Amino acid sequence: MNFEDSKKYFEEFLSKHFDMNDEKITHKMNHTYNVVENARYLSKELDLDEENTNLALIIALLHDIGRFVQATTLKTFREDTTNFDHATLGVKLLFDENEIVNYVKDKKYYPIIKKAIGNHSKYILDESDMTKEEILHCKIIRDADKLDSFRAKTVDDVYTMANVTPEEIENSKVTEKTYNTFKEHKTILSTDRETALDIWVSYIAFIYGLEFKASYKLINKKDYLNKLFNRFTYKVDNETMNELKKVAFNYLNEKLNQ
Repeated sequence: MNFEDSKKYFEEFLSKHFDMNDEKITHKMNHTYNVVENARYLSKELDLDEENTNLALIIALLHDIGRFVQATTLKTFREDTTNFDHATLGVKLLFDENEIVNYVKDKKYYPIIKKAIGNHSKYILDESDMTKEEILHCKIIRDADKLDSFRAKTVDDVYTMANVTPEEIENSKVTEKTYNTFKEHKTILSTDRETALDIWVSYIAFIYGLEFKASYKLINKKDYLNKLFNRFTYKVDNETMNELKKVAFNYLNEKLNQ
């Protein structure tokens, strides 16, 4: 495995098949490389050897390859409204169409890569029938992906990411199911979201889906919770958002002190 060679081919593949001036494509490229850096950070924090670090970086590079097809064909990343599973499509592209050979030659790594990419966006990670290495890399990519969701939601265009406008977020309410799920310290299913503010709260709820203390440390260092809660003026449901902010910070502090 050679990450730099894989990155070079990845960029050639994207340039050949996708419009590199498309805002959604550039957004997803930026996300991909930030997830790679998060995987590098976690690998270092977990004191992984060179082999596993390279594997984690390549998984991060490829984890959202299905998103590029999604962006081109559907013009949205919303899967609750399209019944589109980008992780499954990514696995199909890499393994059914044998694209993986352009990134990793040694087939012994394929089961790990396939499970990590196939499970990176699952609501709950099913660890049954997985090896320790498969579980490790599934957890690394899941955390690396969520960490960049925090970054992206603080700075990127909201409509590009979620097909909702800031005005829709500011002028909607948190529904009871989203409110209760958040207070129970659980991530929120995309299909359970009803309002634009539900969608925004579901992104913040990624705080409940992290596996490693190092991930909580990075969120704390970057002050992501404050940035997310403070990004908008909640004209209709400010009291609820202030309450959920306290819940999220209490949870983060608990994780940091464990």
